[in-house]
Amino acid sequence: MKIRKEPTLADSICDLRTRKIKSTFFSQINTIIDWKKIGLLIDQDYSKGKSATGTPSYDGVLLFKMLLLETWYGLSDYEVEDRINDSISFSYFCGLTIEQVAPDHSTLSKFRTELTKTGTFEKLFKLINLQLEEHHIIIK
Repeated sequence: MKIRKEPTLADSICDLRTRKIKSTFFSQINTIIDWKKIGLLIDQDYSKGKSATGTPSYDGVLLFKMLLLETWYGLSDYEVEDRINDSISFSYFCGLTIEQVAPDHSTLSKFRTELTKTGTFEKLFKLINLQLEEHHIIIK
């Protein structure tokens, strides 16, 4: 699934409802992090496939953003899937529109396993932390 850049009418209407603190935080993170660098690092080690029905695989940055949400909010794979599908600010942070559904927990688990095996998972967190530190931001 490709991350959409253009908001839909439903996104514009729902944007009025988003919680300002979270949406401001997520907007700032999306602004200061170079997601292209993150995506390139993911693409080096993450082999995307197609489903049995031929639908495209999920974008690696989307899946990594889900893992960041898990880390920042202490969520499980099941919980982050549910929160993204239920929370406008979480889904927008991941680049999903109101009509799109989050990848399921098993997809996220497979992604994490593959990145852990290749050592990419640790490299990604180092890159994120480095970029945050450059802006004097510490996330606990």
